[in-house]
Amino acid sequence: MTRRETDAVFRRLTRAYGPPPRLRRLRPLDALVQTILSQNTSDTNSWRAYQELTRTFRSWPAVAAAPARSIERAIRSGGLARTKAPRIRLVLRLIREREGRLSLARLKRLSDPEARVWLTSLPGVGSKTAACVLLFALGRPVMPVDTHVERVCRRLGWVGAKLPVDQIGPVLERHVPARRMLAMHLQLVRHGRRTCRARKPACARCPLRSCCRNAQ
Repeated sequence: MTRRETDAVFRRLTRAYGPPPRLRRLRPLDALVQTILSQNTSDTNSWRAYQELTRTFRSWPAVAAAPARSIERAIRSGGLARTKAPRIRLVLRLIREREGRLSLARLKRLSDPEARVWLTSLPGVGSKTAACVLLFALGRPVMPVDTHVERVCRRLGWVGAKLPVDQIGPVLERHVPARRMLAMHLQLVRHGRRTCRARKPACARCPLRSCCRNAQ
């Protein structure tokens, strides 16, 4: 993979799907909770669960103080509520314990590697969740790797078939311009959902067919 190759792929995806959508930037703590809710579910369901959670409790201190069952009821529409409810409550309590308040303002003073380490020290927060917080809330040039980004990158031959998922992001970060990191992430996800699907990929109409090593 080279920067020229990633530039070419970005241009092709933008011609095929249009410019990536503009996203409303959440505060870091909001983004962290929303990303936890997004694990193993659709964007629609996770956003619905996030909205219901914030309508029910109004503040993160209220969520941290609530019984897990109450949180579970509020986020049921997002799936895996029985697992995510106690996890969210525990994460909020640990942040308050470490910071003296429910805030992730500390992340703004940390480098990208330091912020990753800090976030992934929280229970249930892996490299993808940490990268989502840094990219979507703080505008840092890091690449979250979800199942769509992973699949597209492996099929293009940008990363090896056996490279661990948590190492794909740093590889992409070396070859995608920092100013384009968010847009590239969104376009790769779009492509994975619309065309480069896990089952029955639409190779015949794929805008990347000529540069894909696995085109059928």
